[in-house]
Amino acid sequence: MSELATPTRAQRPEFRNINALKDLPTYRLPAAGWVSILHRVSGALMFLLLPFVIWLFDTATTSELSYERFAAAFSAGIGFVPGWFVKLATLGLIWAYLHHIIAGLRHLWMDATHAVTKEFGRKSAVVTLVLSIGLTVVLGAKLFGLY
Repeated sequence: MSELATPTRAQRPEFRNINALKDLPTYRLPAAGWVSILHRVSGALMFLLLPFVIWLFDTATTSELSYERFAAAFSAGIGFVPGWFVKLATLGLIWAYLHHIIAGLRHLWMDATHAVTKEFGRKSAVVTLVLSIGLTVVLGAKLFGLY
């Protein structure tokens, strides 16, 4: 058989394992990837802070005296935990809730309308990040008494 009769194959790409220390710091994750990862992080954060949320709700609604204790937790703290840390944990919870709900609505919109294009994914991811961070900054400013 001559060389002309043998079919030529296209060169297959070579895949290799990544080096976490060398390759990961240089990898640029797209906005949709960040939203996806942060959606999982915010869900886990809300789950882990659920006892804190239940305590906040119970303390705020039981009686006038317990509401005063609830309000004092943000200035004086709770036991050995300072008040600024309670505010910081609450701010983390605010961000987690806002990001999770906005990213969830984004996913529901994509599922309902089948709008799964690269451009829509990028734009909606940026909107999700801007809205969740912007609303968190506004509510955080209120929480820390800036207005």
